[in-house]
Amino acid sequence: MNQATELGTEPIRKLLLKYALPGIIAMTASSLYNIVDSIFIGHGCGSLALSGLTIAKPFMDICAAFGSLVGVGSSTILAIKLGEKDYETANKVLGNVIVLNIILSSIVMAVGLIWLDPILYSFGASDATVTYAREYMQIILWGNILTHIYFGVNSILRSMGHPKSSMFATIVAVCVNIVLDPIFIFALDMGVRGAALATVISQAVAVVWQMSIFFNPDEIVHFHRGIWRLQKDITFRSISIGAAPFLMNLAHCFVVIIINNELKRFGGDMAIATYGVINRLVFVFAMITMGLNQGMQPIVGYNYGAKQYKRMLRTFRLTAICATLVMVVVFLLGECIPELMTKVFTHDPQLIDATILPMRIICSSLIVIGFQMVTVNMFTSIGMAGKSIFLSLTRQVLYLIPLTLLLPMAFPQNPILGVWWSIPISDTIAALTAAIMLWIEIRRFHRMIAEQDAYLATTPSLPAN
Repeated sequence: MNQATELGTEPIRKLLLKYALPGIIAMTASSLYNIVDSIFIGHGCGSLALSGLTIAKPFMDICAAFGSLVGVGSSTILAIKLGEKDYETANKVLGNVIVLNIILSSIVMAVGLIWLDPILYSFGASDATVTYAREYMQIILWGNILTHIYFGVNSILRSMGHPKSSMFATIVAVCVNIVLDPIFIFALDMGVRGAALATVISQAVAVVWQMSIFFNPDEIVHFHRGIWRLQKDITFRSISIGAAPFLMNLAHCFVVIIINNELKRFGGDMAIATYGVINRLVFVFAMITMGLNQGMQPIVGYNYGAKQYKRMLRTFRLTAICATLVMVVVFLLGECIPELMTKVFTHDPQLIDATILPMRIICSSLIVIGFQMVTVNMFTSIGMAGKSIFLSLTRQVLYLIPLTLLLPMAFPQNPILGVWWSIPISDTIAALTAAIMLWIEIRRFHRMIAEQDAYLATTPSLPAN
């Protein structure tokens, strides 16, 4: 209980460091799943296999999107309920997370396995790359239930005051994956199937460790009778709040699918492999920003539930500054040493040369992306699902998809440049949209703070926020 209530009393910088640092380590470690797989596959199986993995990634992201639909929404509710001291509902949230994840992941697994090849071809696979993508996704889909539970329970751990436990679960999974990858890919000659199997086994190990925490009756949130029955209000609120990251992830997947198909149209499999390399570089730093968001979420959610709006806004401001600094780093790497960054993933000189210019184009707008990501998460953390959904969809659907389809016409001699430039342009417009909406909301919170201060001035016996 003390671990939860500290969210409303400890200094903001100390709290954000305590909660964000494990989140950053966990998310950075989590990003190593794709990075390590890409490195081993790129060097061990070739550029076509790397292209196949790029095709499979949006499918994996769709699976993860269904996990975020439950995990993010439920962890937000749990943080708010802990702030309201409603511990009975907080425990029911845990049971609902497990049950909902099992149901959704089973449906996604069944649909994916039945229509796997048509899905992969629609995602941009060619006859040369579909085999690699199919072999990878078949195993990933069979382990989909474990993946959903792993990510969903990790969100709950962070919201109940166990960021280090969440971090440790991720590190365990990544370490197991790193050990198993070379064994399965090279020693056992399993290729991309080995990479997928290593990922599933590593998550299974992490889930076993996570479950052990919730069997401890001394935890403020733990397994016991009466929490497993789906509650209509918890289910509805979890899905409505989680709809923002879900739609954001889903929209991102469809954007990647469209980009893959446009790249295949104008540049072939090599262009798709190029996009995969750039995505993985940016992904590492985006995960650091998401780690900051994970650290921010329980602090913001708790203080919003406790009506401590000053602390809530200070937490957001500090997180946004840190996220911007993180994205400045990847901006500099992508602009200054793109060739060196590409060599991490491949030794193919053709792929290295093809990646330099696109990397510089895509990285040109990354300075504003950290702020945009934190703003979306801010609205999600306080239960404003509608605003989060709007911000998520504007970047992906309203801006990026039309630009991806239209800009190639602006470069008739080299239309693939239009595909590359559509990404930074849409990112910049989305950040401006987020800034306007945030400004409007902050003004409202400042009015509420002024009303609180005026009330407290007339009742000095009450503690100030």
